[in-house]
Amino acid sequence: MSHRLKTGGRLIDRSAPASFTFNGRAMKGFAGDTLASALLGAGQVLMGRSFKYHRPRGVVASGAEEPNALMGLGRGDRFEPNQRATTTELFDGLEAASQNHWPSLNHDIGVVSNALSRFLSAGFYYKMFIHPRPFWKHIYEPFIRASAGLGKAPKADARDPDRYEQIYAFCDVLVIGGGVAGLVAARAAARSGLRVVVWEQTAHWGGRAVVDGDRIDGQTAEHWVAATLSALHALPNVTLLTRTMGAGVHDHGYVHGYQRVSDHTPGADAPRHRLWRMRAARTITATGAIERPLSFAGNDIPGVMLASAMRDYLVNWAVAPGARSVVVTNNDDAYRTALALLDAGLEVPVIVDARAELSAMAGAAQARGLRVLPGMAVRAVKGGKRVTGVELCRVDGTGGAVAEVIACDAIAMSGGWSPVVHLWSHCGGKLIWDDAGAFFRPDPAQPPRGADGTGFVLAAGAANGALALRDTLRDAHAAGQAATGQVATGQATKQGAAKQGAGSSIPQAKAPTTDTAPDSPLVPVWIMPRAAGYDLRARMWLDFQNDVKVADIQLAAREGFQSVEHAKRYTTLGMATDQGKLSNINGLAVLSDALGQPIPATGTTTFRPPYTPISMGAIAAEARGATFQPLRRTPLHDWHEAHGVAWEPVGHWRRPYCYPRDGESHHDAVNREVSNTRTNLGLLDASTLGKILVQGPDARRFLDMLYTNMMSTLPVGKCRYGLMCNENGFLMDDGVVARLEDQAFLVHTTSGGADHIHAWMEDWLQCEWWDWQVHTVNLTEQFAQIAVVGPNARKVLEILGGMDLGALPFMGWAEGTLAGIPARVFRISFSGELSFEVAVPAGQGLALWQRLMDAGRAFGVMPYGTEALHVLRAEKGFIMIGDETDGTVIPQDLNLHWAISKKKTDFLGKRGMARVAMQAPDRWRLVGLETLDGSVLPDGAYAVLDGQNDNYQRLTEGRVTSSYYSATLARGIAMGLVRHGPERMGEVLTFPTGYGATVKARIVDPVWYDKAGEKQNA
Repeated sequence: MSHRLKTGGRLIDRSAPASFTFNGRAMKGFAGDTLASALLGAGQVLMGRSFKYHRPRGVVASGAEEPNALMGLGRGDRFEPNQRATTTELFDGLEAASQNHWPSLNHDIGVVSNALSRFLSAGFYYKMFIHPRPFWKHIYEPFIRASAGLGKAPKADARDPDRYEQIYAFCDVLVIGGGVAGLVAARAAARSGLRVVVWEQTAHWGGRAVVDGDRIDGQTAEHWVAATLSALHALPNVTLLTRTMGAGVHDHGYVHGYQRVSDHTPGADAPRHRLWRMRAARTITATGAIERPLSFAGNDIPGVMLASAMRDYLVNWAVAPGARSVVVTNNDDAYRTALALLDAGLEVPVIVDARAELSAMAGAAQARGLRVLPGMAVRAVKGGKRVTGVELCRVDGTGGAVAEVIACDAIAMSGGWSPVVHLWSHCGGKLIWDDAGAFFRPDPAQPPRGADGTGFVLAAGAANGALALRDTLRDAHAAGQAATGQVATGQATKQGAAKQGAGSSIPQAKAPTTDTAPDSPLVPVWIMPRAAGYDLRARMWLDFQNDVKVADIQLAAREGFQSVEHAKRYTTLGMATDQGKLSNINGLAVLSDALGQPIPATGTTTFRPPYTPISMGAIAAEARGATFQPLRRTPLHDWHEAHGVAWEPVGHWRRPYCYPRDGESHHDAVNREVSNTRTNLGLLDASTLGKILVQGPDARRFLDMLYTNMMSTLPVGKCRYGLMCNENGFLMDDGVVARLEDQAFLVHTTSGGADHIHAWMEDWLQCEWWDWQVHTVNLTEQFAQIAVVGPNARKVLEILGGMDLGALPFMGWAEGTLAGIPARVFRISFSGELSFEVAVPAGQGLALWQRLMDAGRAFGVMPYGTEALHVLRAEKGFIMIGDETDGTVIPQDLNLHWAISKKKTDFLGKRGMARVAMQAPDRWRLVGLETLDGSVLPDGAYAVLDGQNDNYQRLTEGRVTSSYYSATLARGIAMGLVRHGPERMGEVLTFPTGYGATVKARIVDPVWYDKAGEKQNA
């Protein structure tokens, strides 16, 4: 630990050393270290490579804003890429590896892109990858895909051994941020007795005040924080959580919190991460402020870091980032770092202050013997993989190119502070520009507003622009009081209302005080130095991870990207993993300067949750592995499994695809099942079909609105096929409706559509037709349903006994018992054969299936799967939702005009169908497609014409929607949508099949089998 100070370090436990490895090299730190502080303590300044140019990168910050020090942590199943060293707590045995280099961190071949950087300026990809067009597929895209990504993805077969959980919680006041502002706001809110929850993203309370040695209420900030925490812990209405980051603020007081429960103790009997789903009547964002870097040439070289971060490493972890550090600033705060370095016995050869006039802080530094240079700037940093020196000049660039060269091994920079306004902005809170502080801060007149029209988010302290400690304390106290005042009695949680007065034990009802003097004003410096003749090609970095320079933003402005959102995407500014926390304000200031307009006119980019990345494990929580998407199994699942089934996923269901015999291919098994069903007897497990009970006095008119055809006239005991469309007129589901009673209907839907259609029904009933007396119940899993299909279907059911089905007409249904089992039998067919679908209670499904198999042996019974089902229905010309439909197809495209009622005045989708585009004469319509050579057309193949469109794509006039080999016809059959299809019978279309090959197919009738319907009506 060559850079570890012998004394100090308020957060480390020197009695508890911790061993870890970095790129396989053994190192040591202490309990309480972060990975970044432990690496710096070991003298490891180089920590990674930048994304675009592979430039050497070292740590620049000490918190979640860090863009450079990203590591791959762990190995095997516990490997995780892109973890910030600054927020990773050290533990014994930690394994870390740097990223984005080869073959090693010190010797990276990828740095060749740095030498070619003049040819790889902002937006070069938009210009370079367009022409010649063939290069994209064969050269550009393969190269980009090989180069893309930061860090290594975990192996595909890795299985995370840790567990994660989510918690739903409620409170009256949620305080996000555990610095002094958050604690003051929480204390003020807790006095009301309402339920208060405080989240702090680090493992420690107090924020910057305890690092800076400020005094609050006559005691050190550290003692004040400890006393305040003790008082808050004693209150039953207050909950305090560390390692919990406020990830996002959403509508109606819904807030996500991300708690890293056991990252620092891997293998502990606790969830690794916990995602909080909090509903808060009022949220206070006390998230502090982030120090801005300065833009000068070489500001990315390892050893250059934020002044506040250098102070953090000194005070919190007793780590010296350098033995000889230059401080460069435009504000007073960096002087605190210079004094802290001096107190630690380290050298500070000079403080470079861009301001022309010295402040009181400068005087205090001079009194300690420090050299202060007002009106000066860094012209360039010397060094490659480590800072070796710095060139100074006048901040305005006058008086000579280089005023002085100073040897140093670290640079502490400070360009001012920006309030963390992310959470305020997530839900619509607006910002205003503060000229004095040179930052955006929350606009109190335009907060995020709730349903009651009042603001449900308040900003407090530095996050609200109150950077001086005195102002921070007052502002946070006022926010805590305002939050409780805004929570009306009727809005308070039951817990909070029951504990009114519980916080009265807090003695102080006024804001804390401090004797810390406010800082002198800063002078905004966005480019250093600023001179008309200065070479702006010198590389001043804005986004350290993505290698975005000042010159890149200026180029974007010259090329017409005047919107900050456009410039962001053109240059990738702020699109790194830190999401612009260090780069965005400087970037938009540079853009404003290039456009010759004030910063407020340029505006900001959009702040989106989460504030920092959260793990996929926390998002999934318990929904992992088998519980991620629970499989739905029919009552016959075990029977299928025992008889050699090949499964097919259908939505959440597993359905039999086919039943291959020993040595038999799936293709041959399907052909056998199709042939047997046509000639003998087939059984299909149709239990997955949706079954929704719709009943009530208004059930008839409700179904008339849902379906394109009339359902209210359906007699009891009969069935009717119907179509459902969405509001745009596009076909979304189909199925058979059976009328059970005068006010009760059973709606059958597709297997994958049951849940969606049931939700669709409830949406209309609850939101639009709320006064209609209709009740719906999804009964899909309450019944097993077996299709008995083929010429021998009626015979096998007669053998079972119990019901006389000889007189049951097509599209009728009857109720009774079969083989002693209560059953409802529907005379419907999706195969074109004589068919009965038998529905029995789910628990009786296996018994009925076995009896059908036993009785059916005399009739050549075979089970058949979904692929045979598809072939059978395609031979008959029946459509399949999801094959013949893709969200843009209306019933008329499928020649289903007959299923659209002309008697009803309205139904869902009727207005959509009436639009001009839906009535266009050149819409693609359903036809059969017969290949000239009998082969099977590829699914999805397009029929092409000569010529190209404006995008250099071949012109098309149709596409294949379903294509199969028909064992019945001994040839390939297909259905497709073709422009003017039904009017073009006999025409031949050309379908490319890849590598220059084509297949010719003739347009024919889509009904290939038993067009008269004699078999299904037998």
